[in-house]
Amino acid sequence: MIKKMELEYSKNEILIKNKNLSSLDKFAIDFTSILNRYAKYVIVSGYVAILFGRNRTSEDIDIIVEKISFNKFNSFWVESSKHFECINANTVKTAYQEYLSSGVAIRFSKKNSFIPNIEFKFPKVELDSWTLKNRKKVKINNHQLFISPLELQISYKLFLGSEKDIEDARHTYRLFQDKIDIDLLDEFNKKLKTDELFNRYLK
Repeated sequence: MIKKMELEYSKNEILIKNKNLSSLDKFAIDFTSILNRYAKYVIVSGYVAILFGRNRTSEDIDIIVEKISFNKFNSFWVESSKHFECINANTVKTAYQEYLSSGVAIRFSKKNSFIPNIEFKFPKVELDSWTLKNRKKVKINNHQLFISPLELQISYKLFLGSEKDIEDARHTYRLFQDKIDIDLLDEFNKKLKTDELFNRYLK
């Protein structure tokens, strides 16, 4: 008998119990188990809703990573290359200097596979840095992931505005509406001009 996924929410973390891990979940866990040792990061966008049980497919996982030194990035590159490969930069110097340091994302996939992949980028705007600073810990199967604060996640998905994004926002809001900081959500809705969309689709 398959047990139903359970969520336990606290101020400091979200605990996921009894989730039947998808291949995308396992991919995220495998990659971040390496990244955790080298840099602070935060998972943003569509995979957050999928992590919490939203039933849809995705080909990528978006991760914002604190800007680390070339030497530390090189150490991460060497270790991750045992199982992953960068699919849009051939060398560590190109990835760091011509892509990441210039505000361009790089992508990692499992070796000999293009999908799914990780979009890996350094912070570019103030909101990226805020998200990193205020990231939320999620524990799943004795592993920890770090995700965007849910208030920002909901508002940002509304801002993106596609049907898929609005459904992501609705799924996350319905799961956590009794837990999230409504004042903070309102603040982001004002900042991103998503008040009307929130009232139309989520209330």
